[in-house]
Amino acid sequence: MALKVYIDGELVDEENAKISVFDRCLLYGDGVFEGIRAYNGKIFKEQEHVDRLYDSARVCLIDIPLTKEEFARAMYDTMAANNLEDAYIRAIITRGKGDLGLDYRKCPKPSVIIIAASIELYPEEFYQKGLEVVTASTQQIRSNVMEPRIKSCNYLKNILAKMEAIRAGCIEAVMLNAKGEVAECTGDNIFIVKDGVIKTPPPEAGILLGVTRGVVLELAREAGMDPRETPLTRFDLYCADECFLTGTAAEVIPVINIDGRPIGDGKPGPITLDLLEQFRRLTRA
Repeated sequence: MALKVYIDGELVDEENAKISVFDRCLLYGDGVFEGIRAYNGKIFKEQEHVDRLYDSARVCLIDIPLTKEEFARAMYDTMAANNLEDAYIRAIITRGKGDLGLDYRKCPKPSVIIIAASIELYPEEFYQKGLEVVTASTQQIRSNVMEPRIKSCNYLKNILAKMEAIRAGCIEAVMLNAKGEVAECTGDNIFIVKDGVIKTPPPEAGILLGVTRGVVLELAREAGMDPRETPLTRFDLYCADECFLTGTAAEVIPVINIDGRPIGDGKPGPITLDLLEQFRRLTRA
């Protein structure tokens, strides 16, 4: 069955899901997006994702032509049109059709695109055995240049860092900021465990405040741990007892090697595996 895609109020077959070559998202990456998961027919952390999407659009002066309630209903309608209970939803807001210039006022109407499909970002074996990652030479853009809390469709720096990972024989890379501190990975937030303490880079390191990241911090607090948001360097990564990544598509996934250095004993650690189990219980409930 052909995938149904929501575009500007209509559900159309994917081969007919088209935008203009003059759309600003195509020409300049001028748009915002969210990656969202649904489990058992329910959108996970729906409000947090929709709020972040609308905040990103607001900062970019893009007026989404739907209320938040209408947007949520459109996501459920797109899932239903594709007979999906468990889904990955990509919500995209483009500034819309304009001309070849930079004047945003030439774009009278933003476009709303919603794609709902199945996804498996990583094979299950990686959740059991862990990932190997590398540090990318491509840096995270400084927050005084581009606000990292805007989830922009211009993802070139992440793609370049992903290329470095793939060329190194890995599937994920760690990005540093201009101070040499750990920021995030190409599509995920990063955590370490040292002496039983969970640590992750703070917002000021230049990270996207991931929804899954927030869920994991809350799960750790509920389990009686004291997770900390603190600056990290590669030294901290190399000397960690455990390391894991979090993301909407990735969920919680262990890291066992960074830049050729084994993390801990080179196997997923107990705290990581416990948080993975807690997260799966929460989302599958």
